[in-house]
Amino acid sequence: MTKEIRNLVIVGALVIVAGIIGAYLYRQTAATPVVVSNNSNGTSTPAAEALVRPDSPTLGPADAKVTVVEFLDPECESCAAFAPTVKRVMSQYEDARLVIRYMPFHKNSRLAASYLEAAGEQGKYWEMMDKMFAGQSQWGEIHGGGPQPERPAPQVLFDKWAAELGLDVEQLKASAADRKHLDKVERDFADGRSLGVKGTPTFFVNGRRLSNLGEAGLRTMIVDEMKK
Repeated sequence: MTKEIRNLVIVGALVIVAGIIGAYLYRQTAATPVVVSNNSNGTSTPAAEALVRPDSPTLGPADAKVTVVEFLDPECESCAAFAPTVKRVMSQYEDARLVIRYMPFHKNSRLAASYLEAAGEQGKYWEMMDKMFAGQSQWGEIHGGGPQPERPAPQVLFDKWAAELGLDVEQLKASAADRKHLDKVERDFADGRSLGVKGTPTFFVNGRRLSNLGEAGLRTMIVDEMKK
């Protein structure tokens, strides 16, 4: 065997070995979930799990090509103001679904989220959310100085709206008091923190964060994902 042929054989063997190693590393990387951050207990949360949980409220087909995740606070004025836009945009795309996660930044947020979950058990989740947003000024935290007007406790209004929706109010109240809803809200809050959510509403479209809140930006991201 000449020196030239021997060198070619060696180079070819190195190329084959490099290819095998590269393929192995690729498979290992593909099988490893993307990690967002470490939880307080030292374990890591995969990005997909931090975005969507199996029990997250959803609107739209489960197998939709585009998933829009909204981290919201029921007591957030911006969430209430943007809600009609979200509803309008989502209604225009059949192959998209909306997923709701909770980020309770206000004092009544956790209670409101628990009532939403309880209403969802009776099939009126979205209707209850509409009521809460529409009447937010009656129960939400009031900003600014000066004397604050006397208002009914949030529960009174939530019960009233539940009755208007035809829900079993006693069943709703008992469910809203169940610790399981609060635990869910706290889990969502932790997931949001792990994803860097610092305000509401915050949107992710197929895992990509919406940087500029607005109808045009949300619509553009959905259309871009539809084209992929």
